[in-house]
Amino acid sequence: MASHSVAKGCGVPGVQTKPAQVGTFKSMASSNVPCSLLKDDINGNVLPYSMGKEGKKDLVDPAEQSLLNKLIRHNLVKNRNQVEVLQRDPNSPLFSVKTFEELRLKPQLLQGVYTMGFNRPSRIQENALPMMLAEPPQNLIAQSQSGTGKTAAFSLAMLSHVNPANKWTQCLCIAPTYELAVQIGHVIEQMGKFYPEVKLAYAVRGNRVLRGTTIQEHIVIGTPGTVLDWGLKLKFFDPKKIRVFVLDEADVMIATQGHQDQSIRIQRLLPKDCQMLLLSATFEDSVWRFAERIIPDPNIIKLKREEETLDTIKQFYVVCKEKEDKFSALCNIYGSLTIAQAMIFCQTRRMASWLSGQLSNEGHQVALLSGEMMVEQRAAVIERFREGKEKVLVTTNVCSRGIDVEQVSIVVNFDLPVGRDGNSDNETYLHRIGRTGRFGKKGFAFNMVDSQETMDLIHQIELHFDRKIVKLDTDDLDELEKLMN
Repeated sequence: MASHSVAKGCGVPGVQTKPAQVGTFKSMASSNVPCSLLKDDINGNVLPYSMGKEGKKDLVDPAEQSLLNKLIRHNLVKNRNQVEVLQRDPNSPLFSVKTFEELRLKPQLLQGVYTMGFNRPSRIQENALPMMLAEPPQNLIAQSQSGTGKTAAFSLAMLSHVNPANKWTQCLCIAPTYELAVQIGHVIEQMGKFYPEVKLAYAVRGNRVLRGTTIQEHIVIGTPGTVLDWGLKLKFFDPKKIRVFVLDEADVMIATQGHQDQSIRIQRLLPKDCQMLLLSATFEDSVWRFAERIIPDPNIIKLKREEETLDTIKQFYVVCKEKEDKFSALCNIYGSLTIAQAMIFCQTRRMASWLSGQLSNEGHQVALLSGEMMVEQRAAVIERFREGKEKVLVTTNVCSRGIDVEQVSIVVNFDLPVGRDGNSDNETYLHRIGRTGRFGKKGFAFNMVDSQETMDLIHQIELHFDRKIVKLDTDDLDELEKLMN
């Protein structure tokens, strides 16, 4: 698929402060990303806050969370849950597909799908694609976690609905940030690799088009403010000719100031018969209210997140006095176990930096992950850890969700997770220790307790999950070995 880099600026843009790196993209899981964000810690998909430099908690940009998830995915998430489908018309037949051939795609699009490594539709794609490709068009709201194939599904739908003979914009996709828009555009480019007649333009910051121009690109992808300017003020395309409208990352969109109102304004410019697709990783009440305003008479598809479980994880706590005691206990644990890889969670960047330095001094191969790093740097650290180049990953909450490494055999809470109210953050605890005991293997979680307050947190966690957390004396190596087996 042609991706223009012409002077008019309809191709992938370069931004003055960050030279364009877009041409170096690999797949959806590339570690090269343009214009990365420089904010505080992120936490996988869902957690709402992070640690600041002085250990204070502050709000995280959800777009960072979503971008990191896209960068570290190499394969679709394995999800065994059933898809829930709510049809606009319950009397109409419900179609699902098990192969891409059943969709009767154009041969060049089918070739693009297979080149991207999709051998068969994912759970969400089985049900969503027949609706997205239906004639007459059907509106759709789809919810499933990151990595389940939503982006590929709506990219295929847009490419399928384009008539290349018509030299005007026919499909419109909006995403919350420049980075996410470029990621989506890259998927469209890869999928349309063998369909060069279809052209793509990026309506994002720094991408200038000459005033008075009517662009001929069939698909426009961009951020809400720029798309609104292009369609309404600058009239680079005619919103009334749009056949497919996609709003991606709805949960991130409504968390970004101004985007919700801009999205609604864009939707109101579109024709009544335009197909409208809204996608989101999570669906809280605020997202539902937004979706209902944007998408009239929708079909609804939901794929529940694959639940993390404590069934295969042995949990322990270790009583310590201060961080040096915690470090000694950690060394004893590490020395007495056969450990493939370990993840250690700290409360603040400062503690994570201190601990990684101590471990390095002891001769361990250590990777450090914290929120002052750019997103592509975080993705590169995770990739090295996944490949086994470092055996220990010390991190704040940036990594409690979104990374699946089969070799992780222990997780250590050097600092226990605390919620805004001062009580245990049970969701974060589950996501942290859920990094071990995956793929049906046995895992171990060790919690460092250095005060009565943290002992209270242990009791709260036990009560919440109805699981006993066993006290461990790390100085008694015989006991340690016995408990592990």
